[in-house]
Amino acid sequence: MNIMFVNTQMWLFLLILHVLEAGVFAVDSKQVNILYLIADDLRPTLGCYSDPVVKSPNIDQLASVSTVFSNAYAQQAVCGPSRVSFLTSRRPDTTKLYDFNSYWRVHAGNYTTLPQYFKSNGYTTLSVGKVFHPGIASNHSDDYPYSWSVPPYHPPSFKYEKRKVCRDKDGTLHSNLLCAVDVSEMPLGTLPDMENTAEAIQLLKSMKDSPNPFFLAVGFYKPHIPFRIPREYLKLYPIESMTLAPDPDVPKKLPNVAYNPWTDIRKREDVQALNLSFPYGPIPKDFQLQIRQHYFASVSYVDAQVGKILQALDDFGLANDTIVVFSSDHGWSLGEHGEWAKYSNFDVATRVPLIVYKPGVTSPFPRPGEKTFPFIDVFQGTWEQFGKGHGVESVVELVDVFPTLSHLAGLRPLHHCPSSSFKIELCTEGSSLAYLIRNPERDTNREAYSFSQYPRPSDSIQENSDLPDLADIHIMGYSIRSTDYRYTLWVGFDPVHCQPNMTDIHAGEMYLLAEDPGEDNNVFDEFYQATVLCKLGMLPSWTDSLKHHIMYLSSSLKSKGIL
Repeated sequence: MNIMFVNTQMWLFLLILHVLEAGVFAVDSKQVNILYLIADDLRPTLGCYSDPVVKSPNIDQLASVSTVFSNAYAQQAVCGPSRVSFLTSRRPDTTKLYDFNSYWRVHAGNYTTLPQYFKSNGYTTLSVGKVFHPGIASNHSDDYPYSWSVPPYHPPSFKYEKRKVCRDKDGTLHSNLLCAVDVSEMPLGTLPDMENTAEAIQLLKSMKDSPNPFFLAVGFYKPHIPFRIPREYLKLYPIESMTLAPDPDVPKKLPNVAYNPWTDIRKREDVQALNLSFPYGPIPKDFQLQIRQHYFASVSYVDAQVGKILQALDDFGLANDTIVVFSSDHGWSLGEHGEWAKYSNFDVATRVPLIVYKPGVTSPFPRPGEKTFPFIDVFQGTWEQFGKGHGVESVVELVDVFPTLSHLAGLRPLHHCPSSSFKIELCTEGSSLAYLIRNPERDTNREAYSFSQYPRPSDSIQENSDLPDLADIHIMGYSIRSTDYRYTLWVGFDPVHCQPNMTDIHAGEMYLLAEDPGEDNNVFDEFYQATVLCKLGMLPSWTDSLKHHIMYLSSSLKSKGIL
């Protein structure tokens, strides 16, 4: 008997059983559904974010009827910690997850997650693909059964993701970074995100007549490396049209502790063949162009999957009853500052797309018979140039998503967490953005901040600088981003108690974004004030400490006529 068929039948049985059992908790039939689409390692290289290269017509179409947050930031630029952070609305110092090796419910606190909160309010909660980071970080279960009504779906073809399936020019197979493939030649004849898309569409079909609303999270695996994507997407980006990053060199004033040596990139066979020196490389320019080509192609591949799922909302009559969120777990460096991958506090690693659609709020309901999300084939030449939707320039954070969705869905608002919230199951360290979605932004809030952080094992660059285990973390880079500047302090860190020492300053970075949008000219030494830094340790949290210092620096810069 076909095992996959048996598993599918059992899964459908569990789903039906949950819907029947949930009847006693059924909420108002007018309650909206939630579709949360999460890309992996996606920076805002999208047409709707004014990227001049990337072709993303389906996401652009979504953005045209949505609120588009131009300055949204992750709390740590690596998958596991970021996902646990935004799914619990707690910062990494509260989840105590900085690597992939602990489960927050055991290691930190029994925090309620975003899908768990919707589940407790009568929603059928469903997970497809990479939503939580797999493994210990989500208890080897994607936090089932706490967060999900039925076991999460993982595409069978994902087990081949890191295998030797990339065909070289001589016909041999390798585990490469650059891995554009003929899908028909792949094991199982498909790819993980194609399977995710098919599963998501099937779930939407199964839920369209359900008495209960649904919360469906779909986690795409791309553009995360390896770039194992259908080969035809490379045709959208001819190599002769590719350019290098505008700032491909390591900044002269960048502290060693701030540099990310992109160790995971170096492990791929095609990169190993380049015989790069550690830690700076550099990667040959022709190979840099190919990396950028493959990343952009991967984004277009994800865009097609998004388009097919959004079209299914129309096909099943769900578009007028479903809030859609599109975002990512963090960004990815494409050669800026001589860096690749994530693992830093720079904008290219922490900034993410955040697009929120609420029917009848972010755009009018469509006329009868009119489609909201018709699929757009990127290979069919020209397509409509979409408007940019309702844009928000103020700085926001991924920890804001949980309270925002709860608010938009009409659920009981979350209380803000106190400074110590390890024993509080349900609260938020973010803020609801619903008011920015319902009301046009008149002026950018220049006092809005995002907070990110990244751990390091030492001041010097090491093999494990990108992703140290908790026991090896001795320095934490705490970073605050406003409209006008990014300010980062690298301070001593106690991995046993997960506590920073804000008076033990190892290094600092400050970038004035009006004149230095690429964050290349570190002016920290010019504004360093030891007396102020000493006061930082007296404040109750590092976010308060950095905010206090940034306010001091802001007034100083204004007095000098710089801001």
